[in-house]
Amino acid sequence: MAEIDAKTVMTLRNRTGLSMMECKKALQETNGDADAAEDFLKKKLKGKMDARTDRAAGEGRIAISVSGDGRAASIVELRAETDFTAKNENFLAVAKKVAELAVNQNAGDVTPTPEMTKIVDELRITTGENISIARVHKLAGGGSTMFGSYVHHDGKTGVLLQCEGSVSQDLAKDICMHITAAVPRPQGVDRSSVPAAVIDRERRLAVEMAMEAGKPKEIAEKMVEGKINKLYSDLALVEQDFVRDPTKKIKDLLPSGSSITAFLRWQVGEQA
Repeated sequence: MAEIDAKTVMTLRNRTGLSMMECKKALQETNGDADAAEDFLKKKLKGKMDARTDRAAGEGRIAISVSGDGRAASIVELRAETDFTAKNENFLAVAKKVAELAVNQNAGDVTPTPEMTKIVDELRITTGENISIARVHKLAGGGSTMFGSYVHHDGKTGVLLQCEGSVSQDLAKDICMHITAAVPRPQGVDRSSVPAAVIDRERRLAVEMAMEAGKPKEIAEKMVEGKINKLYSDLALVEQDFVRDPTKKIKDLLPSGSSITAFLRWQVGEQA
């Protein structure tokens, strides 16, 4: 068996983040070949990680990346088992890298590429935790498109905003912060993009409540239209009162000829 010096063991430890004992055993198995030892550890420990994928990964971070030309952007949710791991610099770097790689993919929900999977697998090995890419999405536009973004200080909530026109970065960030804090949470850019299922459910419940109070169905249906109109204004982003200045609505902040075309508000651990 080859003699393994401490310097070689330490080098492998720095490359993998694993214990000195694990690294020494791997080097002994591969006759001191550091590259072969690293491959040996990845194969060995990835198997252990895969056996633990049923373990809950309820912590994590949101990362956002905008392309160099400013016409595309992506948002990613990377999950881990513990917040200790999720706030580690290596974890944050991997989340950011996945977002950067996603910018080069097709718009829409992004399926993790082999390169994304590889860097996440390497992180799983070094942390010993079940780390996974929960979801990735890319937005893209044309020549007048600009993107704003905001990730809350804890890294667990992030907003990606797509606009057309002359919206400044400062205004875009303010709107992203509004989307993060707004109650109720906006469900669409405008009335037409608020999910019909949300409105239909509220309408049905309001009608049922009015009928239970003794109102005929025809009267109940007319009564709830006012409530539905208010619901639209509560859930459509551009109709919401701006959290920093409730005297203005979000649409009042936009420069003439500018518009919001899409936004994504993601929070770690929520259902995709």
